[in-house]
Amino acid sequence: MKARYMAWIGAGALLLLLGAAGFCAPAAQGQDKPSLQKDKDKDAKKEGGVPAPVNKEEEAAYKAYDAAGPGDLAAKAKLGEDFLQKYPESRYRPLVFSTLTMTYYNAGQIQKMVETGAKDVELTPTDVNILALLGQIMPRVLSRDPAEAGKQLTLAEGYAKRAVELTPTIPKPPALTDEGFAAAKNVVLAMAHSGLGLINFKRQKFSEAITELELAVKLDAQPDPVNFFLLGLANENASHFDDAVTAFTKCAAIPGQLQANCKAGIADAKKKAETELSAPK
Repeated sequence: MKARYMAWIGAGALLLLLGAAGFCAPAAQGQDKPSLQKDKDKDAKKEGGVPAPVNKEEEAAYKAYDAAGPGDLAAKAKLGEDFLQKYPESRYRPLVFSTLTMTYYNAGQIQKMVETGAKDVELTPTDVNILALLGQIMPRVLSRDPAEAGKQLTLAEGYAKRAVELTPTIPKPPALTDEGFAAAKNVVLAMAHSGLGLINFKRQKFSEAITELELAVKLDAQPDPVNFFLLGLANENASHFDDAVTAFTKCAAIPGQLQANCKAGIADAKKKAETELSAPK
């Protein structure tokens, strides 16, 4: 079982997992989903309750960055980087850090995404979108150094748990309907629980991983095949072979690079169900 675990979740499989989740594609998974992004533009205008100073050049630079569309991610990232370097005390810094994190995510620049996201949540500890994003992705791109990977898992766990704790407390933005607000919260919570599921899986806490991953797939209106794949593996490692078959089957039904592995998972779990004892839930 451990050999199967290492082969599919080790460092060699990271690009497969990332590709299946859309991390390296310009159309990232959160792009067309409702968002709980705060009106940081509004909040950033105040620094200690007093409007921060701004000049026309800074305003124009921010508007140019904000207006840059997703068609050229490299150009948008460059505008954001230049803005932060030129205006290190700008009232727009929180907003730029948050959106620049997403730009790096969409561009597949994961290390930059993690670094910028960390700066964002340092400035805005309640940015649940970025907290959940970091909590989900960091466990999927761990260092090969076990000591460093352990630190990264702990950090990611903190981000994900904070997203889970904060999301239910966020007031509904006036622009969102009740349905849209509920959907936006579910997106954030699904990402956070996904991250916690993988963290527990990598720590070989399979029962806890199953609980978190089941929450993730339940909350996510646009199922992530990686979550079903991991749920299948977690159930298989916990000797819940029928549940593993169910999860792998759902994963295999979603087009993408994980289909072959999920089909193999179905066959493997069915074989084990015939030859090994299933554990009680």
